[in-house]
Amino acid sequence: MSATNARPNIEVLKAPVALRPTVTAIVVATDAFCERHLDCEYGQLCRRLVGRLACKCPSPLARGATTIWAAGVIYTVGSLNFLFDRAQVPHLRGDELAARLGVAKSTMANKAARIRTLLELGWFEPELMRRSLLEQHPLTWLVEVNGVPVDARWLPEELQAEARRRGLIPDLDHPRAA
Repeated sequence: MSATNARPNIEVLKAPVALRPTVTAIVVATDAFCERHLDCEYGQLCRRLVGRLACKCPSPLARGATTIWAAGVIYTVGSLNFLFDRAQVPHLRGDELAARLGVAKSTMANKAARIRTLLELGWFEPELMRRSLLEQHPLTWLVEVNGVPVDARWLPEELQAEARRRGLIPDLDHPRAA
């Protein structure tokens, strides 16, 4: 979906009715930015993060400028996915990101820090990681079998299927909902 020609389906994000105009504005901004400067996977991850913020009770999105929230969301998702690392594709420096979003870098970083604190986000957030990073991350695949940590990729297929069904490991064959 192109962010410029369609409104996002906010109901999918389970945003409260009162917040839907705000959530829509934030998602339109993050979609447009990701489409222009990053990729659609970043856009989907930003939507997921906006959905989590919208469902927080009380939602922090009820106050503040939508442009700053959008910048904070993109910065948060970018930092979790090493957007600022030159070895990553796509790659942007923090100051480039702020300039392209039209916000002060410190404001954007402060909003991202607030988001991380509010949602208690750590460095390994499977729901907010790009597929390529998730595939490579060793913690993604650790499961305990008879008290021993094991890489699930080494297990028989039927045990892997059960681990996927229980949500212990990601199902990379099926795209995640936005």
